[in-house]
Amino acid sequence: MTFDAGQFVIAAFLAFCRIGGCFMVMPGLSSIRVPVQVRLFVAVAVSMAILANIWDQIAPYALKTVDVVAASLVSELAIGVLIGLLARIYLLALQFMGSAIAMMIGYGGGVSSPIEEGEPQAPLATILSFSALLLLFVLDFHHQVIAALLASYRILPAGAGFDAQSALVDISATLSDTFVAVLRLGSPFIAYAVLINLAIGFVNKLTPQIPVYFISLPFVIAGGLILVYFGIIPLLRLFADGFLPLTIGR
Repeated sequence: MTFDAGQFVIAAFLAFCRIGGCFMVMPGLSSIRVPVQVRLFVAVAVSMAILANIWDQIAPYALKTVDVVAASLVSELAIGVLIGLLARIYLLALQFMGSAIAMMIGYGGGVSSPIEEGEPQAPLATILSFSALLLLFVLDFHHQVIAALLASYRILPAGAGFDAQSALVDISATLSDTFVAVLRLGSPFIAYAVLINLAIGFVNKLTPQIPVYFISLPFVIAGGLILVYFGIIPLLRLFADGFLPLTIGR
């Protein structure tokens, strides 16, 4: 192997560490339903495409000593995982809120096959998470993630090292903002659950001889599903509008 070929392999592997680390936890591509070979080939293809644009930034670090190259590989992998994790946190928050909504409207008893996770979840949470994931890919937000990876070489150049403190700040800020965002999206269902359960509690106190809770459960579920029917479109629209500012915008 010639020196130029060796430099190219090391530079390509440095790019692959950041791209592959991001795709390893990125929403959609990290799903258990996507074969490992598909994820690997996509990561390699994107790495080669990005390498052509950032060759001048990565190539000098391919000439360093073994310990410097090893440290660069670890830092590149950590940076890629951080970028993918910020996007994944946003979708995980919606899955959490979907499970909470299903529980609040009384529709969380059954479970269904998950889309991304290995554990079963409520059917309503599955529908919300799958619709949101499909919407993100339809609107080409995965292209925005790739563009963010390319732009990250200007902010965090190869060989600069991984700043753990800054990463924790970004993760904590994303968690905080994402929780507020999904709480806002689920606020109509929270209000519905509080009001309907309060009304049922008052009726149960007035007529203790009648099992009001068991009689009212089908009506509670029906009302919740009607609210989902009218609210799922604006919910998904607001979810898509908040993806870039809360994840890629950081």
